Amino acid sequence: MNYDLIVIGSGPGGYVAAIRASQLGLKTAIVERENLGGICLNWGCIPTKALLKSAQVFEYLNHAADYGIKVNGGEADFTAVVKRSRDVADGMSKGVQFLLKKNKIDVIVGTGKLKAGKKVEVTADGKSTVYEAKNIILALGARSRQLPNLPQDGKKIIGYREAMSLPKMPKSMVVVGSGAIGSEFAYFYATMGAKVTLVEFLPSIVPVEDDEVSKQLERSFKKIGITVMCNASVESVDTKGSTCKVSIKTAKGNETVECDVVLSAVGIQANLEGVGLEEVGVATDKGKILTNPFYKTNIEGVFAIGDCVGGQALAHVASAEGIICVEKIAGHNPEPLDYNNIPGCTYCQPEIASVGYTEKAAKEKGYEIKVGKFPFSASGKASASGAKDGFVKLIFDAKYGELLGAHMIGANVTEMIAEIVAIRKLETTGHELIKTVHPHPTMSEAIMEAAAAAYGEVIHM
Repeated sequence: MNYDLIVIGSGPGGYVAAIRASQLGLKTAIVERENLGGICLNWGCIPTKALLKSAQVFEYLNHAADYGIKVNGGEADFTAVVKRSRDVADGMSKGVQFLLKKNKIDVIVGTGKLKAGKKVEVTADGKSTVYEAKNIILALGARSRQLPNLPQDGKKIIGYREAMSLPKMPKSMVVVGSGAIGSEFAYFYATMGAKVTLVEFLPSIVPVEDDEVSKQLERSFKKIGITVMCNASVESVDTKGSTCKVSIKTAKGNETVECDVVLSAVGIQANLEGVGLEEVGVATDKGKILTNPFYKTNIEGVFAIGDCVGGQALAHVASAEGIICVEKIAGHNPEPLDYNNIPGCTYCQPEIASVGYTEKAAKEKGYEIKVGKFPFSASGKASASGAKDGFVKLIFDAKYGELLGAHMIGANVTEMIAEIVAIRKLETTGHELIKTVHPHPTMSEAIMEAAAAAYGEVIHM
C-alpha cells in the first residue's frame, strides 16, 4: 500500500506528526511495535506524574496537622499506587488510539525498518510486509542509557521502566543521576518511605539548572531525608547478597552504601539500532540522526524527529518538531524551532521549571544583565498553601530589557513557566512585564514581583 507519509514510532513526536499530516490532507500511516503513545504515555511523562501525585497526596496526609486537620493514620498501598499509575497510562494510550482512528490514520503494528526507495518493512509475528510512502518520518525515541559499571538486571539494578512498576516497595534505594528522572524518583520513593541516597557526578544536583535552583532543591531534599552526594560516582555494585552494596567514590574517599535497589538514571540513548539507517545511508553523529532545521535527513524523503535527533529530549520538543516537519513536507512555511525557548520541567516537590539562559550562561555569552528574584516565602498564596520553599528568578538584558532566562522552584511552577515562554516569544520587555497585572493571590504574582525586583521596583519584599 502507498502512503503520502509513514511515521515510524507513535510517541509524542510520531503520533502528533501523524495527526497534523492527516489534518493537512496527507494519507498517513503510523508504525508501532509496542504501545501507542510510546515511552512518554506508557513508561515516562504520564505514569510518573501519576506516581508523583500519589506521593504528594501521601505527603499531605502526613502533614495534615499543619493545615488544622486531624487524620488518624495514613498508610500507602504501594501496589495500588503502581496500579493507578498503570491505569492512567493505559487510558492515555487508548486516547491516542481514538485520536488516530478519528483522523483516519492507519496503524500498522510491528517493528518498522527503513528500506531503500522510500520503503518501510514492517515485521510482526515473524511475517514481513513492505509499504511505500512519498515521505517517511523516523520518530524512534530513546531508552535508558546503560553504563558498564551499572549493568541493569531489571531487579536489583533497574532503569526508569522498572522503577515505575516494582512488585513491592523497597526500604532503601540508591539513585544514580540527579536529572529530571533521577530527582523525580528520589522524591517519590523518599516520600513513600524509602531511605534514598541520590548520587550525582557533577558538583550540584539537577546540573542543567541555575545554581541557585540546584542549591534550593538540595536543601528541600535533605529536609525530607534524602542523602545527597555530589561530586560522587558509583564505581561498582555488588548484588550477590540479599541487598546491593554500592561502592561510591567521593572527594573524601570511597564509601559503601547498602540498599535494596539501585536506580540508574544517567540519561538516555536513541533507538538507532536495527532500523535500517546504515543500509539506507542515513547520516548519524554521536548517537543521533543528523537533520536540517526542518528535520530532513541526508536521504531524500526521509525525516527524523524527537529523541533520535539533536536538541532537548523532551516530549513537547518532539511534538513541536513533528508539527514543523509535517508542515514543511506539506508545502507550508513554518518557522524553525527556537531551542533556546524550550521550557524544562522537573516534577518533584518542590517543582522546577526553567527556560532560556541561566545567570552563568548569560554572563558567559557577554550580556550585561539585571537579575530579579522573588522568594515564595514573601508570597501570600504560597503562605496560605503551606508551600513557601522556592523562588522565581528572572534574568534580563540590561541594555534592551529582553528576558534572557527564567528559573523557578516551588509549588506548581511547571504550570507557570508557559507565561515566560510566551513572553520571550513575543519579545516582551521587563518593564512591560512589571506592568502586566497578575491576579492576587496567586503563585504567578512572583513572576511580576521578580521582574520588579530586577528594576528596583519590587513591592512585597
